[in-house]
Amino acid sequence: MKKFQPWLTLGFRIILGGVLLVAGGLKVMDPYGSATSVRAYQVLPVDLANLIGFILPFVEVALGIFLVVGIWVRLASILGVFLMTLFVIAISQAWIRGISLDCGCFGKGGLIDSQEIPVWNYSVEIARDVLLAIFGGYLYRFPQGKLGFDK
Repeated sequence: MKKFQPWLTLGFRIILGGVLLVAGGLKVMDPYGSATSVRAYQVLPVDLANLIGFILPFVEVALGIFLVVGIWVRLASILGVFLMTLFVIAISQAWIRGISLDCGCFGKGGLIDSQEIPVWNYSVEIARDVLLAIFGGYLYRFPQGKLGFDK
């Protein structure tokens, strides 16, 4: 297993970093859409939701770059785990409360007509984010991998 660890680290860095980079990159292009997505969860005061909606894409892009390039992997991975955990909590609470929304994970999201979103969609989004959090946990434990700058 030790022989495969550097390759697993590289793979997980590319997967988690790539997802964060793409998700953040799409939202950077539409900051108002990102703010709308955060407001749709109906958890935070509007002003705070808007602020997070504007800042979150840049955080995702930065973490994605750090992971793909392989710098500050331990820090970027733990922040990635934190973000994925927050996303799981946010999606779960919306599902439990019966709020129908497009998560906004990869661009503009927001409230939608309840007939438009199948229930299984929430579980798929939650499962995806849990898997990404597991990848982040692995990266925290094993930050040194192939083609990375962390030593």
